[in-house]
Order: sequence, then structure tokens, then C-alpha cells
Amino acid sequence: MLAALCIVGSAQAADSYPTRPITLIVPFTPGGSTDIIARVMSKQLGAALNQTIIVENKPGAGGIIGTQAAKAAAPDGYTIIMGAIGTFGANATMYRKLPYDPVKDFAPLSLVAAVPNVLAVNPSRLDVKNVDELVKAAKAKPNGYDYASGGNGSAAHLAMEYFKLKAGIQLQHVPYKGTAPALNDLIGGVTSVVLTGLPPLYPHIQGGRLRAIAVATPKRLPLLPDVPTIAETKGMEGFEASQWYGLLTVAGTPKPIVDRLNREIIKVLNSPETIEIFKKEGLEPMHNTPEEFAKYIKDQIALWRPVIQQANIIID
Repeated sequence: MLAALCIVGSAQAADSYPTRPITLIVPFTPGGSTDIIARVMSKQLGAALNQTIIVENKPGAGGIIGTQAAKAAAPDGYTIIMGAIGTFGANATMYRKLPYDPVKDFAPLSLVAAVPNVLAVNPSRLDVKNVDELVKAAKAKPNGYDYASGGNGSAAHLAMEYFKLKAGIQLQHVPYKGTAPALNDLIGGVTSVVLTGLPPLYPHIQGGRLRAIAVATPKRLPLLPDVPTIAETKGMEGFEASQWYGLLTVAGTPKPIVDRLNREIIKVLNSPETIEIFKKEGLEPMHNTPEEFAKYIKDQIALWRPVIQQANIIID
């Protein structure tokens, strides 16, 4: 009887949910792919739920600070987090003492988007026009060039370490506290190259401040049709490193609320308005069930473990 009453109570809570603003935590600085996608989803999902969704940036420690903050929130559906390949994939292997469990401490809602990575250089600092020229330059001057990322464990960090392993080259890693400051220094000539998501890169590529030399997707991108894939270069066949993003809430959140959020997220992602916004940003909408997303996270942890171990990027 008590269990039945709890189920009824949870269902009623889901019917009235949400009755107040929802906080969407972004564990990185404004301006990166995580933040761009979060702000699109906060507007669209907020309209669908008829409630305000407040984006709260909590950067630091490779996304750990913001993810810890989400973990500590009440399991009531009023705190959600934009998860990514670093915070819910790589960190599980990269950090020896990760203060959260990406599988047990969160309730997955749905994948949201796939983001293509683009290999770009500052031509005034590293004047190369394709992957082959980059690899030759790096081999001629081991550790003579550096690459920027949004921090240890970020998607840009992982993608470039994978690229380095595949190409057999050495590049010095310069981690920043987010994609925006990393790109500022790349544009300013402080660093040489980056392999990160298209959305924050695209305006600088269009403006000529950065040169896109390859994309890390299986096929060329509609927004950059003349830029080859990394896999088109001899010796780099099969290379692929895209980013993914998804929404999660706190473990223990009533299932009816999780299911309600999942349904609304999928409706938003299937709406013509969201599809058009994503297309302009170079994003691919993705969605699945909470159960499918939970399995996806486990698979991503397993996928990146050998790359992290081979690259020896374990952090205490």
C-alpha cells in the first residue's frame, strides 16, 4: 500500500512539475560548445515546460566543480546538468580520485547533440594547410608546437591526444579554463593549434583569424565543404573524434519526472525551430531514452579508457 501511494505521489508531482525555475548547470565557461548548446536548450525546453530555465556556469577542474554542484542538488528535477564526453566519459579514467560517479550519481535524461571537431591553426604561428603538413612540421620539431584546450579532460584535450597517438607526433598541451579563453590565446598567437567543436570555432574561421585544415568526422561538413576529413590523410585512415552532449539530473529523482523531461527534450529536439538553430551552429540533434543514454555513458567510459591510458594523462 505504501509503495503504491509513493508511486501515485510521484506521478502527481510529475503532472504539476515544474512549479518554479529550473537550474541548468554548465560545468565550463561561457562561449564553448557546452554553453552554446545549453543556452539553446534552456530557451527551447523552458518554453516547452512553460517555466524559466536558468543557465548557471560553474567552470573549473575539467568540469568537476560544476558536476559536483549538480550531484549535491536535491533529487527533485529542479537541477539538471549538461553532460559531455569529458565529464561523463573520460574523467572516470583520467582522475584517480574523481569526487563523483558518472554512472551512479546521476539520472540520464537524453542525449542532445553531436558536435563535429575541427582541426584549426593560427596561420601566423603555424603556417600549415593540411594534416600532412602539420604532422611533418611536428615531427621536424618535436614538442616545438603546442595546442590549446578547454582544460584537462575536455573534449579538445581528448581529441588531440587521440590525434597525437594516431599521427605519432608530440605537441605540448596548454589547458585553459574553458574554450573561450583557449581560442582567445590561439587567435592571439600564444598557441598554435586546436582540435575542438565547430560552434565556437566557426566565426573565427569565417573571419580568417583561424584556418580550418581538417574535420574529425567520417564525412566532410556542409558548413566547411572544402575542408577534408582527417581520415583522408594517408596514415590517419579511420580517425574520428566527435563530441557529444546530453542532459542529466540527480540520481534518485522520481522516474515520472525523469520520463517527463525525456519526453519534452525529445519534442524540442524534433521541432523545426530547434533543428534549424542546430543546423546553423553545425550541430546534429540526438536523442534517446534514459536507459539508452545510461548505457551510452558506460560505453563511452570504456571507449576512451585505452586512449587515456596510452596517452598517460592520468591526473591525481
